[in-house]
Amino acid sequence: MSLHAVLQQIQQLTDINNLSAFKQCNQQIYRWLQQDFATTDIKELVTGRAKAVDALLIKAWQLLELPAQEHIALVAVGGYGRQQLQPYSDVDILLLSPKKLTSSSQEKLGQFITLLWDIGLDIGQSVRTIKECVKLAKDDITIATNLLESRVLSGDCDTFLQLQDKIQGDKIWSSDAFFQAKYQEQVHRHQKFDGTAYNLEPNVKENPGCLRDIQSIGWVAKKHFNALSGKELVEHGYFSEQELEELLECRENLWRVRCALHLIAGRSENRLLFDYQPQVAEKLGYGEEGKASVEKMMKSFFRITRRVSELNEVLLQHFKQDVLHQKIKQIVEINQQFSLHDNLIVAKDDNVFNTPEQILAFFILLADLPQVEGIHSSTLRLLRNARRRYKNQYFSERASCRELFMQLVRHPRCFGLPWDLMHKHGIMQAYLREWDQIVGMMQFDLFHAYTVDEHTHRLIKFIYHYTQPEGKKAFPRCGRILANMDHPEMLFIAAIFHDIGKGRGGDHSVLGAADVKVFCQLHQIEPQDARLIEWLVANHLTMSVVAQRRDIYDPEVITEFSTQMNNQTYLNHLYALTLADIRATNNNLWNDWKASLLRELYLITSKALESEQTLSDDFQERLERHKTQAMELALEKGAERDEVLNFWKQHDTNYFVRYKPKQLAWQASAITKAQKQHTDDQDITLVELSDETSRAGTEVLIYVKDRANLFAQVVSVLDSRNCTVHDANIMSTPDGYVLDTFIILDQDGNRLVSPGFIHELQQGIIEQLERPGSEHINNRKMPRRMKHLNVPTKMRFFNNHANHTLVDLEALDAPGLLAKISRVFVSQNLSLHMAKITTIGERAEDVFILSNAEGNALDQQQQLALKKQLVAVLDDNNE
Repeated sequence: MSLHAVLQQIQQLTDINNLSAFKQCNQQIYRWLQQDFATTDIKELVTGRAKAVDALLIKAWQLLELPAQEHIALVAVGGYGRQQLQPYSDVDILLLSPKKLTSSSQEKLGQFITLLWDIGLDIGQSVRTIKECVKLAKDDITIATNLLESRVLSGDCDTFLQLQDKIQGDKIWSSDAFFQAKYQEQVHRHQKFDGTAYNLEPNVKENPGCLRDIQSIGWVAKKHFNALSGKELVEHGYFSEQELEELLECRENLWRVRCALHLIAGRSENRLLFDYQPQVAEKLGYGEEGKASVEKMMKSFFRITRRVSELNEVLLQHFKQDVLHQKIKQIVEINQQFSLHDNLIVAKDDNVFNTPEQILAFFILLADLPQVEGIHSSTLRLLRNARRRYKNQYFSERASCRELFMQLVRHPRCFGLPWDLMHKHGIMQAYLREWDQIVGMMQFDLFHAYTVDEHTHRLIKFIYHYTQPEGKKAFPRCGRILANMDHPEMLFIAAIFHDIGKGRGGDHSVLGAADVKVFCQLHQIEPQDARLIEWLVANHLTMSVVAQRRDIYDPEVITEFSTQMNNQTYLNHLYALTLADIRATNNNLWNDWKASLLRELYLITSKALESEQTLSDDFQERLERHKTQAMELALEKGAERDEVLNFWKQHDTNYFVRYKPKQLAWQASAITKAQKQHTDDQDITLVELSDETSRAGTEVLIYVKDRANLFAQVVSVLDSRNCTVHDANIMSTPDGYVLDTFIILDQDGNRLVSPGFIHELQQGIIEQLERPGSEHINNRKMPRRMKHLNVPTKMRFFNNHANHTLVDLEALDAPGLLAKISRVFVSQNLSLHMAKITTIGERAEDVFILSNAEGNALDQQQQLALKKQLVAVLDDNNE
């Protein structure tokens, strides 16, 4: 059915009491939208629905004989007033009258509104007099904005014109006040989204760079110029024809995404949720490949939002500075080409960006001027236009540009404001082909919160932060590392390339290393420095993997890692890069636990690289130092020396290397105290929690008689209280006890701080342990986002020198995961010695150290049996 047919069907309505006929007409509008979506211009769909709704409302108005009601006007406002309606957008109307309505009119209008609701329209209605509208518009910028884009559908036009006369011009809001109010409204809206459109589930209407930002551009101009069309605003010089065309193109792209989203969701849904992304991508023609199709769609989406954000900034700043004639308080001459107007840099003529070399020289100038706060709108326009003129050649293909680029990255302030502006305004995209390929590239998972280019931008800003006073204070070790570098630009170049190989298939670290090798050759970087950069890109994930997924207290692990580092310089660079990389991936990823792991690995490896002794000697020194310091602390807590020594006899050297003195003292004090309080025929059940023993999180200590299902029992309780386990150590003693420790955080990645919650958790674990064989049943449901993500269970096995087997497992991080895994260990008669738990978005990447019933490493048959059962159990999580 065509729109024309829908309109004809509406015109044929003759009986206001025939509700089903009205409903059918409304349903035909949706059928037309679904049917013609793939083949019809989006503008026709959006304006077409508005036309069809116009026809329905006018027909109902006529059949209810409302035109006979004196002086009442039916007015469309807001988006509907613009004659733009997405499939399930609200239909906002104003029922306007010069004075209070009679009871007869109120009854008729009540019938009208009820009918519209009954036939399935989401109506947003207000019934007001002209005086009420004026008063409300004065008090509320949203109401004033809605009235700015209003049109009369039916009824008394004179009434509508009377309202227009009272709200036009500066009678209610001056242009300046309206601009300030709308600008602040936009600032607050952006803050809700952390100032970026690069969210995993962006709001197509409200996010920075989305439809609201386009509307904001129009609202302030329409208010000032009293103009309704883009062409009129071009004539007023508000923006150029090219800018208007770009705005319309971006708007239509966003309209199409929003329209598809509404049709898939079947309601007014503006959040591009994981639930809908695959179907929306398919509907928009990106294919049926699921993850790949979503990533293609989102790359296009984010590139659009970047363009909108830039236009929004240019045009609103232009309006404020030029249209409203904002007074300039201070002008500072820089050179023949540029000056500063209130710390915004302004070009003196239109030819300052005639070549790519001039563009790069401009950013060097910005780095030279710490007082610069931004680029004036007129100069931004010149920069945007110049960037587009050179789109057929990347700047880095020109030798003179390469010299300037290296001069820029060596500048100590390059990665402050200049880098922000180069990233924001597409200069890196214009400079480097490989960077252009990652702009807007997202990954369909819960781990990577930003596009690849935005993540890299943030990583570089974190590294630069280490060089600033506040960064040196927050991250003193990284601050010292950067301060002692002869060529810090090497680290920044490695950061630029660390993820640049993503999206091309294959190992992105290998691809990025190959890319940066070519870059170094072209940019004439010294071979020794080039080797460091290439190594950093190739190995940028190594330190994170070893810290989070290996036993860093195993001398073999440290020996292997130290060998990879080669020397202290390589380790220093990798540590600074790794720390920034984790922090820049997702705001929720960085916590004390990860900080402590990286710090410990860095310090142990530094010691190994510096020492001429063997690594085993170094660990022996660590053991003796820990025992000495721990004894002093235990005695301060009131423990008896002989009791502590007797307790320590139950443990091998690995125990004293793995724990810090503060932890050893706490454990010894608590356990020896419990031992004194129990008779020989009583079993000890000790559960203690401390927020002081570990910098990584809250530590849980459990000392009980050994049992098969212990680990499963404990983690089921922790999981039911929304606690996340990050580390677990299980040590058996010759007298049949086990000493288990867990490092836990709350679901937001923070320590447990509530004394009441900590006590309740402690009691919950004790109750669970006093019921041998029982286990807490976890009733938590799978989070909504994770239902749409597939993480097949993968496992790798490594036998270590201690005659144990290390199991590296990747699976969907579903509720109760650790309890399920531990039950499988029990069923296979395996002993668990250590667990390192890492959650990366929707993926759990966990490491377990196991032995079989004989206390040996698992043989091949046992490994296959374990893998088969774990895959069968855990892949149910993906169903």
